[in-house]
Amino acid sequence: MFSIHLLERAEQEVTDAYTWYEARQPGLGERFLDMVDDYLVMIGSNPYQYPSRYNNELHVAPMKIFPYLVVYWVDEGQEIVFVASLFHTSRKPGKF
Repeated sequence: MFSIHLLERAEQEVTDAYTWYEARQPGLGERFLDMVDDYLVMIGSNPYQYPSRYNNELHVAPMKIFPYLVVYWVDEGQEIVFVASLFHTSRKPGKF
């Protein structure tokens, strides 16, 4: 199992999305956080299950239900997954 490290930007994106969903419908933000946690566990268990892109440096895991991509890279030597962004699919990809 690889450990997971969210970069500051990714942490802020999770917080912002939670706040937005919770303001729209109480409890929806919690469902969003639960799904993010589920994805982080899956990624930590098998970080190579999602394809690499962008010169094979970044992996992208599309979330179900919520329109987000978990963007990350793997440090195999230290067994750490670094989550760079929780990227909303309506944004331009160059903004990772």
